[in-house]
Amino acid sequence: MSATSTTLATPQLDWKLPARGQVGMYSLIAAEAAIFTIFVVAYLFYIGKSLSGPMPSEVLSPPIFYTVCLLSSSLTIHFAAKNLRDGKVRVFAAWWLLTIILGATFLYGTASEWQRLIYKDGLTITTNLFGTTYYSLVGLHGFHVIVGLLALSTVMAFAILGAVKQEHAERIDVLSLYWHFVDAVWVVVFTVVYVIGR
Repeated sequence: MSATSTTLATPQLDWKLPARGQVGMYSLIAAEAAIFTIFVVAYLFYIGKSLSGPMPSEVLSPPIFYTVCLLSSSLTIHFAAKNLRDGKVRVFAAWWLLTIILGATFLYGTASEWQRLIYKDGLTITTNLFGTTYYSLVGLHGFHVIVGLLALSTVMAFAILGAVKQEHAERIDVLSLYWHFVDAVWVVVFTVVYVIGR
């Protein structure tokens, strides 16, 4: 009796390194998420510890319309990126512009709320612990929205000049990750400030 040997073919694994842009953006998002976590924990820790008014229940009302605008911008930026991947640059630009408009509308809502809180209700960052933690947390988010809008507007300017092409879709996807992060963070901030904190 003789034993026969057979060799099995080893399957080829088709694997490549992830794109540097995506790795960089995920790293940035992880760092920013840690910063937001600290601010959220501080806000939750100091709820109800202010010695003087105004208190959250007296001056805060949930910005439902502006929240819908911001969360809708995640859909519009998704459609924009999808259309650029498909080579539809003009459709991409339309969705991209709508994303900017929705983000700017949200930012206007935040500015309006701050104007009312400061000048009508007398709540500033130095009024009490609530004022300090509120402006710090919501202000941090607002800063990230401003940075996102500047980046989106820069891309829009390039699109108007005809410099955005289908081959730039991967870069657009990276930027859209940041915008999705900003929207997701707002869900947490909204829940903490306007639901739990009231």
